[in-house]
Amino acid sequence: MESEMNIYYDEEGDYLEISTGDISNCYFDNEGEGIFKIVDKETEEIKGISIHSFKARTKKLEEISVSLPFKLNISLLG
Repeated sequence: MESEMNIYYDEEGDYLEISTGDISNCYFDNEGEGIFKIVDKETEEIKGISIHSFKARTKKLEEISVSLPFKLNISLLG
């Protein structure tokens, strides 16, 4: 089943969320250091990630590394 990738960034809160499909039935699993997996409650499928202090991390050039077993397909329409 194909899903759209959703990207949400809150500049004031410096919060980035990337997800696929509907996440209304998901919970956030704390991976530490402000990084969370978004996991479906019924299927345990990982639907995305959320990163707190995203802009602050990129300013300090810290590497953000999270292992997620979900596919990300990007296609450019020209």
